[in-house]
Amino acid sequence: MAGKYDKIFNSKKSLEESLSPEEGIAAIAVVTAVADSSFDDVDVDLLADVLWGFEVFEEYSDDDLLEMVDRLLVLAEDEGLGPLFNTASKSLAEDLVRDAYAAAVSVLIDEDELRIPKGKMTLLKKLQEALAIQDDDAQEIIDEVIAAFEEAEEEGFDDEDEDEILLEEDSSQEGYESPLGNFIVPIPVDSQHGGRILTQEGTVSFSDDVGTLLRIDYYPVASEQQEEVHSIGQEQYLRSILLNKYIPQAIIANLPEASVEYTEYLEDAVTGAYFAVVNMPEGSTLPKTGNNGTASRLNAYLGLLTFTEGDYLYIVSSQRSFFDGETPTTAQTEAEQIKQKILEFVDTIEFT
Repeated sequence: MAGKYDKIFNSKKSLEESLSPEEGIAAIAVVTAVADSSFDDVDVDLLADVLWGFEVFEEYSDDDLLEMVDRLLVLAEDEGLGPLFNTASKSLAEDLVRDAYAAAVSVLIDEDELRIPKGKMTLLKKLQEALAIQDDDAQEIIDEVIAAFEEAEEEGFDDEDEDEILLEEDSSQEGYESPLGNFIVPIPVDSQHGGRILTQEGTVSFSDDVGTLLRIDYYPVASEQQEEVHSIGQEQYLRSILLNKYIPQAIIANLPEASVEYTEYLEDAVTGAYFAVVNMPEGSTLPKTGNNGTASRLNAYLGLLTFTEGDYLYIVSSQRSFFDGETPTTAQTEAEQIKQKILEFVDTIEFT
């Protein structure tokens, strides 16, 4: 009796064209996503988000990766999942087979339960056998992927381990100095409006009860990253950091409905900066209460500016909340207003 997945994993056919190793990994993810679904149900953005987490795709722009996934989906629909899988598996060097399997696991994982659904275990087992991965290695990869999802969840945008400092009326604190000594900034909120400072490793944010949110994330730039900047150029490097890593991991992982609405490279800002605006439905730090007493959050736009200064990478962000009955104007107009607010804030930072 033929098995459910025999047409995929027992096919003798291959594509006429070859695939690169990176395309091979992406193709395995595509095959896994489509195996139990229709092509219309496949979330291209989700597939791209999964692949962005792998080191082999670090130098790919978001547009390049989305284009790759789209092309592979067309091949799968035109030629069949079996030929696509066979061609993909032939393209993989031994050290990339683990990445391909990990990509498949990432596609199948239930992000709420942080496990593989029982209904997907047969598919995953058939894929494991087709890639000739031993049981112990397969379980190790699954454990690693689940651990990565757990870590991303723990490091979400609203981190529970933040230390909060409420500003008092008689407070003499006028500035904030980074624990690493890399910058000093005047405190942009005050006690009259419930100003507070939230800190954790590598992050400080200033917020209040009227919707202000100004946040600074900062990361030491390793020598390997400096080499990457020289290799692919500053604009591409900053774009990749913001669109391929920070926004998917820190925002979209916690707000799946969030979406990037605007991007721009600012050559004359700081030492060159990349700017993006994210639409965050019910993603504001400000709560609202519905007629039935249920609590939720206001809609918001979040602007983010990333740049390097000295030996650090910075991501400075600002929130624009929309109160009841208020709707955004055009994305470009909103972006311009948020951008100016962030640039004015950056001008107050003294980098040391």
